[in-house]
Amino acid sequence: MIKYLWRYISKRNRSVPLEETTVTLKIRPMSKRDTPALMEILRDTPEFTPSEVVVAEEVIDSYLKDPANSGYYTLVAEDDSGIAGYICYGPTPLTDGTWDMYWEAVAREKQGQGIGGALMKAAEKEIGKVGGRLALIETSSTPAYEKTLRFHLGLGYEIIARIPDFYSPGDDKLILQKRLK
Repeated sequence: MIKYLWRYISKRNRSVPLEETTVTLKIRPMSKRDTPALMEILRDTPEFTPSEVVVAEEVIDSYLKDPANSGYYTLVAEDDSGIAGYICYGPTPLTDGTWDMYWEAVAREKQGQGIGGALMKAAEKEIGKVGGRLALIETSSTPAYEKTLRFHLGLGYEIIARIPDFYSPGDDKLILQKRLK
């Protein structure tokens, strides 16, 4: 289990003075009891379509059924009030040290507090421990994913490829990369 302490500035209501809060965040492997909370987060994430949520649930089920052989690693972030988010990643088949970041979601009301960044850093650290050298992310180019793209660019990922009209006409696939070593 990884513990993070961080401070964030509350910006919810700009008419009141900003307050500083310290929160304890635990990052740990996902367990079966986390599934309902994670599914609620996924369904409440506007970037994910209902069919994408179904696929995310299938990946979660695969991981929970056989974590050692599923090809997926799934970490959850838990704060004082419960499950705040998760990340799912795994080694890219037929590569030497390349890993895919498959899914990441943070509860809407907890976004902007550093939870997503802490999950990414924890996953990157775990990948590095087993010799991982590259982390890849595939995402959409649509305006709905603009915030997601800025988030990943801010963590040191760079756009290395664009496949026009991949998901649908006008929705390009962006491939981002970060060298971990």
